[in-house]
Amino acid sequence: MDRIAFVFPGQGSQFVGMGKAVVAASPAAAAVMAEADEALGEPISRLAFEGPAEQLDLTINAQPALVATSIAFLAALRERWAAAGIAAPTPTCFAGHSMGQYSALVAAGVISLADAVRLVRERGRQMQASGQGRSGAMAALIGLDDARLPELLALGEPLGSLTVANRNAPGQVVISGDRAAVDAAVAGARDLGARRAILLPVSVAAHSPLMKEAAEGMARVLTPIAFADPATPLLANADARPITTAAAARAELIEHLTRGVDWVAAVEQMTADGVTTFIEVGPGKVLTGLIKRIAPDATALATDDASAPGGIAVPFLDA
Repeated sequence: MDRIAFVFPGQGSQFVGMGKAVVAASPAAAAVMAEADEALGEPISRLAFEGPAEQLDLTINAQPALVATSIAFLAALRERWAAAGIAAPTPTCFAGHSMGQYSALVAAGVISLADAVRLVRERGRQMQASGQGRSGAMAALIGLDDARLPELLALGEPLGSLTVANRNAPGQVVISGDRAAVDAAVAGARDLGARRAILLPVSVAAHSPLMKEAAEGMARVLTPIAFADPATPLLANADARPITTAAAARAELIEHLTRGVDWVAAVEQMTADGVTTFIEVGPGKVLTGLIKRIAPDATALATDDASAPGGIAVPFLDA
């Protein structure tokens, strides 16, 4: 039997209409979205289904909408497997990309869906407020050899905080920090071999030391929230270490605000642990594409498929 990992997308995978077909076809998915709406006291499902895009894309809306939609996909998968008389596969591990960690924690039974959607909304508020008085920025770099990253960071560090926020795939990284430092790195990136260097349309320096206040704020917010030990191990964003206790899961949600997401290391760790099949649970196909670049011998499957019955591709139904 294949060893399987369920992976959950982060902010940037949202789009107007996400999950609408899945929820229309699946009572289990519809119940998830209704629970999320009730927890937030507003119809986040309507915003996900109908937009407008400029409202959905706001961090405080995108994050809870993505968590709710991802867990709706998971509920629909389990419902379809049960209807077909197939036991739901037991994953070797769960992993979420950045904010996708909240979806992974819900899937692993660590926190409730209601707590998760409320927490990511607060996470968005804390991120927006953190670093006030400092101009933060992020930039995507394509085609830069990882070995040149220290040189890239050295270009900006004299001008302020600068760090690797996301190592998404070989030759695809995101840097984050003070605007002047990011600008300097972008200006010199081509000389170091980058094919493209693109400033991202964000106003916060996510996954950088500029999020220190957000991390402190989330630590306070998380204090009264009930955490359970994961039913299945998760992988930490920054260094792909296994998360197997409630305390470690709580710490992960604080630490990953100021530390980078090394998705390459996470996928490599999962393959080293014997994972041969990755299932992206949630809207879009971003992680599926990255995994195919990191581990080309593995099978990577996206569940979001508008052409499939009920808008969801269900693995193993023909097994």
